[in-house]
Amino acid sequence: SILIMASLHFPQWAVSFVFFAQAVGSMDTFIAAVYEHAVILPNKTESPVSTEEALLLINKNIDILESAIKLAARQGAHIIVTPEDGIYGWIFTRETIYPYLEDIPDPEVNWIPCRDPRRFGYTPVQERLSCLAKENSIYIMANIGDKKPCNATDPHCPPDGRYQYNTNVVFDSKGRLTARYHKYNLFEPEIQFDFPKDSELVTFDTPFGKFGI
Repeated sequence: SILIMASLHFPQWAVSFVFFAQAVGSMDTFIAAVYEHAVILPNKTESPVSTEEALLLINKNIDILESAIKLAARQGAHIIVTPEDGIYGWIFTRETIYPYLEDIPDPEVNWIPCRDPRRFGYTPVQERLSCLAKENSIYIMANIGDKKPCNATDPHCPPDGRYQYNTNVVFDSKGRLTARYHKYNLFEPEIQFDFPKDSELVTFDTPFGKFGI
């Protein structure tokens, strides 16, 4: 893991993947942890696994991230950035990734999954990330998949009746979902995901500055 100390006395940018921060907060300094790990990948298959099997793999990777999150928090980090595809990998088709996806609501709903995990259906991944943020008093940015149903009234609705988005989420130090970003510039192999209708500019405020994804 890497710990970065950034001064906030003047505008400054810290960049990792698609993550940036502008120093406009009330605190003089903040510590950002950036973490990468060798992801435990699923077996390549043409048939979707069960939701239970998907969650087993997800939890193995979150177990690894949990150790990094706790270490970063103990060392005084205010926010930790975890890697793209770091929770379940990237070896998927559109069908085989579906058991790994959750419905991720707009953060305006003011939701702490750790306290109310069933408010938006079955969301064990968001619940666990929320609890890790809350229990360690740290902001967490993670990359997971969002699913959104659609129907024939939408001319762009995929034939399977749903949109699937490569999504970054941020949970604040109280476990609240504070940001959601649907990736727009997909790599050519990302056949499992849809392009969002519009390119989003997502920002969120913290006691130590304004951040964006």
